[in-house]
Amino acid sequence: MKNKTAFFCQQCGYESPKWAGKCPACGSWNSFVEERVEKTNGKQQVTDLWHEENKQAGKAKSIETIVAEEETRQTLPDSELNRTLGGGLVQGSVVLVAGEPGIGKSTLFLQCALHWQGMRTLYVSGEESAHQIKMRAERVGQKNENLFLLTATDTATIFQEIKKIKPQWVIIDSIQTLESPYIESAPGSVSQVRECAAELQRFAKQTGTPVCIIGHITKDGTIAGPKILEHMVDTVLQFEGDRHYAYRILRTLKNRFGSTSELGIYEMTSNGMRGITNPSEVLLTQHDEPLSGIAIAAAIEGLRPMMIEVQALASQAVYGTPQRTTNGFDLRRLQLLLAVLEKRGGFHFGSKDVFLNIAGGLKIEDPSIDLAIVCALLSSYEDTALPSNICLVGEVGLSGEIRAVNRIEQRIAEAAKMGMDAIIIPKANAKGLDQANFGIAIRLATKVSDVYQSLFS
Repeated sequence: MKNKTAFFCQQCGYESPKWAGKCPACGSWNSFVEERVEKTNGKQQVTDLWHEENKQAGKAKSIETIVAEEETRQTLPDSELNRTLGGGLVQGSVVLVAGEPGIGKSTLFLQCALHWQGMRTLYVSGEESAHQIKMRAERVGQKNENLFLLTATDTATIFQEIKKIKPQWVIIDSIQTLESPYIESAPGSVSQVRECAAELQRFAKQTGTPVCIIGHITKDGTIAGPKILEHMVDTVLQFEGDRHYAYRILRTLKNRFGSTSELGIYEMTSNGMRGITNPSEVLLTQHDEPLSGIAIAAAIEGLRPMMIEVQALASQAVYGTPQRTTNGFDLRRLQLLLAVLEKRGGFHFGSKDVFLNIAGGLKIEDPSIDLAIVCALLSSYEDTALPSNICLVGEVGLSGEIRAVNRIEQRIAEAAKMGMDAIIIPKANAKGLDQANFGIAIRLATKVSDVYQSLFS
């Protein structure tokens, strides 16, 4: 049979018989590539490799006849991974984990499989040899006879081994290295990623076996492959953080069985990934003497309150155009706050270079740290150190007002737990707040000028 060729969009997976400059589905330009496609009746052959008795014929049912049952979850030995998954691993679920190279995706799931003694696990690697994985397992320092390693990229071979071993958990490392014998294209292409993910999804749903898929990301940070890959899986997790720092954030982007507000925090050590149960203790730096340009913010990441150290530096611009550099914070948001200080406060930041850093290499999107960033900038501008026992909470508006934030009670409780003496919060959050329930002094502020008079006068 003559080989068939088609053009696929690298962004969304749209298939076209001829090349086009703009994708009609997602609107991206110059994203079509030509691939050879030769489909056979191989899907039925692949699905025949697992248990026939687990298959169910598709029949329509009345919604009233369906019994609603809670998903059966299996608790993983990693508490942070359990948190991001919504309480555990759901049977028959497909989990996609993506992140930068070397950030710790393979290490996390290998050590989790090693510590899960009672679970028969199959670890499929298409990137490393069995000896390389064994060396990493020895570094983790754990043994497990129920963990089986398979170095293969052909999906037919993988399903044959699955039929022999009958694992209770399957880990694929990674989806971009797999290839289906029924698609004539290179591994990692749109058609191969889509077909291999579809075969793994059918296996997970028909047998009730959870499957965790490790994926790559592109240079702009998005998950490599077609966008339909994220729609096919049940849960999407993404590792964030600079690999030059020790701390990593595992963030939930999609979860059909739980909340997408959860996140896990890890520390990369020589023995693998270590979960951080109290991130505030490790993110706050202990200084021997007060330093200017440092402020403490009570932030909320996911559902977890944590204390964040904000570092700012404002120096006289040497060149004509002042620099604006951020690490872990949105640059446009910093420019907005500088404009507020310039217009409402009369501080001349237009002639100064401004550098902002979130300690620990974390990326914070919570707008409630605006007040801490403003105070850190003013501290560096005035070269006056802020008290280390005061933390700040509040979103700064364009007119210099301090706007209310959500979940203020959890922020105050976290600040009191970390030994802070006082916390500055928006006055709008004081309604219905009983200050006697917290062992910390609560100060109220309406405008940035009020905070400036309180801290620098």
